[in-house]
Amino acid sequence: MSSWQVYMILCSDNSLYTGISNDVERRIVQHAGQRGAKYFRGRQPEYLVYLESGHDRSSASQREVAIKRLRRTGKEHLIQSELNEISAIGG
Repeated sequence: MSSWQVYMILCSDNSLYTGISNDVERRIVQHAGQRGAKYFRGRQPEYLVYLESGHDRSSASQREVAIKRLRRTGKEHLIQSELNEISAIGG
Protein backbone atom coordinates (compact mmCIF):
# COMPACT_ATOMS: atom_id res chain seq x y z
CA MET A 1 0.00 0.00 0.00
CA SER A 2 1.33 3.44 -0.96
CA SER A 3 -0.25 5.68 1.63
CA TRP A 4 2.83 7.34 3.12
CA GLN A 5 3.98 10.84 2.21
CA VAL A 6 7.21 12.78 2.62
CA TYR A 7 6.78 16.46 3.47
CA MET A 8 8.75 19.60 4.23
CA ILE A 9 7.60 22.44 6.44
CA LEU A 10 9.05 25.95 6.44
CA CYS A 11 9.54 26.91 10.09
CA SER A 12 9.39 30.24 11.92
CA ASP A 13 13.21 30.38 12.04
CA ASN A 14 13.35 29.88 8.23
CA SER A 15 14.59 26.29 8.59
CA LEU A 16 13.10 23.39 6.65
CA TYR A 17 11.79 20.39 8.58
CA THR A 18 11.42 17.09 6.72
CA GLY A 19 9.16 14.31 7.91
CA ILE A 20 6.93 11.43 6.85
CA SER A 21 3.36 10.55 7.70
CA ASN A 22 0.35 8.59 6.51
CA ASP A 23 -1.79 11.61 7.56
CA VAL A 24 0.10 14.85 6.88
CA GLU A 25 -2.72 17.16 8.00
CA ARG A 26 -2.89 15.44 11.40
CA ARG A 27 0.89 15.56 11.70
CA ILE A 28 1.05 19.30 11.00
CA VAL A 29 -1.57 19.92 13.69
CA GLN A 30 0.56 17.87 16.09
CA HIS A 31 3.66 19.89 15.19
CA ALA A 32 1.78 23.18 15.67
CA GLY A 33 0.61 22.01 19.09
CA GLN A 34 4.14 20.91 20.02
CA ARG A 35 2.95 17.32 20.32
CA GLY A 36 5.02 16.23 17.33
CA ALA A 37 8.76 16.24 16.82
CA LYS A 38 11.12 17.77 19.37
CA TYR A 39 12.41 19.88 16.48
CA PHE A 40 9.45 22.23 17.01
CA ARG A 41 10.45 23.19 20.53
CA GLY A 42 11.44 26.83 20.15
CA ARG A 43 10.13 27.18 16.58
CA GLN A 44 6.75 26.94 14.92
CA PRO A 45 5.68 25.36 11.64
CA GLU A 46 4.71 28.07 9.16
CA TYR A 47 3.87 26.49 5.80
CA LEU A 48 3.79 23.09 4.17
CA VAL A 49 6.14 23.69 1.23
CA TYR A 50 6.73 20.18 -0.15
CA LEU A 51 4.65 17.03 -0.48
CA GLU A 52 5.55 13.78 -2.18
CA SER A 53 3.16 10.78 -2.16
CA GLY A 54 3.27 7.21 -3.37
CA HIS A 55 5.44 5.67 -0.69
CA ASP A 56 5.15 2.76 1.69
CA ARG A 57 6.60 3.18 5.19
CA SER A 58 10.04 1.91 4.17
CA SER A 59 10.45 3.98 1.00
CA ALA A 60 9.13 7.09 2.77
CA SER A 61 11.75 6.65 5.49
CA GLN A 62 14.50 6.20 2.91
CA ARG A 63 13.36 9.27 0.99
CA GLU A 64 13.21 11.32 4.22
CA VAL A 65 16.83 10.44 4.98
CA ALA A 66 17.90 11.34 1.43
CA ILE A 67 16.17 14.73 1.63
CA LYS A 68 17.59 15.47 5.08
CA ARG A 69 21.09 14.91 3.66
CA LEU A 70 20.58 17.62 1.04
CA ARG A 71 21.96 21.11 1.56
CA ARG A 72 19.48 23.97 1.73
CA THR A 73 19.87 24.73 -1.98
CA GLY A 74 19.08 21.11 -2.86
CA LYS A 75 15.92 21.24 -0.74
CA GLU A 76 14.90 24.51 -2.39
CA HIS A 77 15.36 22.96 -5.85
CA LEU A 78 13.23 20.02 -4.74
CA ILE A 79 10.49 22.41 -3.54
CA GLN A 80 10.48 24.02 -7.01
CA SER A 81 10.58 20.68 -8.85
CA GLU A 82 7.79 18.73 -10.53
CA LEU A 83 8.02 16.16 -7.73
CA ASN A 84 6.33 18.65 -5.41
CA GLU A 85 2.60 17.93 -5.29
CA ILE A 86 1.81 21.36 -3.85
CA SER A 87 0.82 23.43 -6.86
CA ALA A 88 0.61 26.86 -5.19
CA ILE A 89 3.05 27.55 -2.38
CA GLY A 90 1.83 30.24 -0.02
CA GLY A 91 4.23 32.56 1.70
